[in-house]
This record gives sequence, structure tokens and C-alpha cells, in this order.
Amino acid sequence: MRNVIKGIFENGQITLNERPPVEKRTAVLVTFIPEKTLAPAKKRQAGVLSGKIKMSDDFDDPIDAFNAYS
Repeated sequence: MRNVIKGIFENGQITLNERPPVEKRTAVLVTFIPEKTLAPAKKRQAGVLSGKIKMSDDFDDPIDAFNAYS
């Protein structure tokens, strides 16, 4: 069975964020993720597309092609 547990490698030590679900000696794989991928995503700013998208005035009107389905 494979489990993924996040942690931090610092000063030659790996500190896991949670306790592993194993009690005995077990082989592990350690993947080092580049620091740049750990940075939080930039916050989005509301309203940047304001005025750039226009909805048709009849957007909510029934579509004639779907009349056969009702």
C-alpha cells in the first residue's frame, strides 16, 4: 500500500506533518519538491474583467432547438 505524507526537510532532517500508518521498518520514497512550487498562488483580484465580457440580451431565453425535448 502507498501513502503520501507531507513534510519538510530542513537541516538534514525530515519532519512529517502526520504520523505514518506503519509500525515496523518500511521502505520509503522521498521526493524533493522545488521551493518555487511551494509558494502560495497569487490572490485573484475581483473585477479585472469588468466590462470585457458581454452577455447577449436573450441569454436566458429558451433555445428553440431544445423544444423537442420538453
